[in-house]
Amino acid sequence: MQSQILPSRAALVDRIALQFEYGQNLICLLGPSGLGKSYLLETFITDKYLDFNKAFVQLSGKMTDQQFMTELLEQSFSNPLIDHALSLSENFYQLYKQQPCGDCLWVIDGGRHLSEELIQQLEVLAKQSPSTLYILIASQSAGQFSQAVEIHLESLNLSESKQLMRWFFDNLPVEEDPVFRTFLQEAHGNPALLLAWQPEQQTADIRAPEKNYKLLYLILLLITTMVLIIGFLYKADMTEWWKAHYQQDTTNSVATALPAEAVINARVESKELVLEQAQDDLQAEQQVATNDEDNTTQAAKVPVDNSAIENRENESHNNNVAAIVDSLLPAERITQETEQPTTDEVIAAVINDAEQTESDIEPELPLVGNAWYLSQPDDNFVIQLLAVTKKEISDKFITENGLQGQVNTYQSLRSGKPWWIVTYGSYTTLNDAKKGVTTLSDNVRKNQPFYKKIS
Repeated sequence: MQSQILPSRAALVDRIALQFEYGQNLICLLGPSGLGKSYLLETFITDKYLDFNKAFVQLSGKMTDQQFMTELLEQSFSNPLIDHALSLSENFYQLYKQQPCGDCLWVIDGGRHLSEELIQQLEVLAKQSPSTLYILIASQSAGQFSQAVEIHLESLNLSESKQLMRWFFDNLPVEEDPVFRTFLQEAHGNPALLLAWQPEQQTADIRAPEKNYKLLYLILLLITTMVLIIGFLYKADMTEWWKAHYQQDTTNSVATALPAEAVINARVESKELVLEQAQDDLQAEQQVATNDEDNTTQAAKVPVDNSAIENRENESHNNNVAAIVDSLLPAERITQETEQPTTDEVIAAVINDAEQTESDIEPELPLVGNAWYLSQPDDNFVIQLLAVTKKEISDKFITENGLQGQVNTYQSLRSGKPWWIVTYGSYTTLNDAKKGVTTLSDNVRKNQPFYKKIS
């Protein structure tokens, strides 16, 4: 016998054995996870029917039907030759003829992983076994076996919960402790939750907290960081202020602005001087030409070249004040010299630009597909009418119900397959969406449309 078992669990073990004595060969023990079904099965197979040939199999989701049949028959017979082409009952009958195993007790843990075929085979063996065969199965699903007696495993009461914890924990708090009392109430007699008690985490620490200066250091660090950031942001302004107040400007300012009249007079005077100088040079050349008798004819034929005068005038402007003055003239004088367009020409140019801009802008297309859903508010509701894996079916559904222009369709990816979802409308509240369903036809509403948010 196992070392410790609660009184209620020991009484349940006796009750199961009594049910077998009454002729019930198939019993299913039901209860949620954590109530101790496995512990009770181990107690039963250890304490009861000591002269029976026993087999204990713990099922899992990865175990196949062939593995289960092999493990069950190997524990029931000595070196059995199992034919995997036959069912569990057929293999049992065949092996029993070769080597009778006597009375058997099969205990199966994790019955929710049994397939329909194995359930039928176990029911057949429990009813038509050539020898006495008791089958005890633990499961979480009620109604899994049609011919089995179902016994429900109840939760522990408060006294048994305390007794179970005293077996596994040496220093438990007093029963009046509020934390311990609340833990017992919230565990609801589930042994798995009761054994998850952690004394270190459930004990109140009544020591005075030590002074911690981490918060003060963090505040000082934040203040220092803010001051540095402000200094970097205003560094340029501080530099200019420093130069303006503590540095003296020793450079002499040069007056470059001249009155408009002085600029015009200086330009006229410079042009007159250039013309006079050019005329003097021309007269000197003519005089030299008249004194030379051999070159009299050529000198007489030399005309006054105005272009030469202008070139000299331009050369004289390269490094004089007039060229600088020209660059300082107001922009109004330059604009006056250019030809001004008329009012009609300006209006015509504006109209042409507007027409060209309108022609360049393409007409805005209505949003469709996923773009329409992205344009809607996230809190709006839509009514889902259909969800299929073929776009042809959604198009046919829209055409048959006359929903063109009233619904929107988006594509989604589920389990690696594309889906097309058809929705109707866009409503700000759920009540508005419910009212919108009433406007749909009976053929559309028979698909049981439901509501979902744009998000």
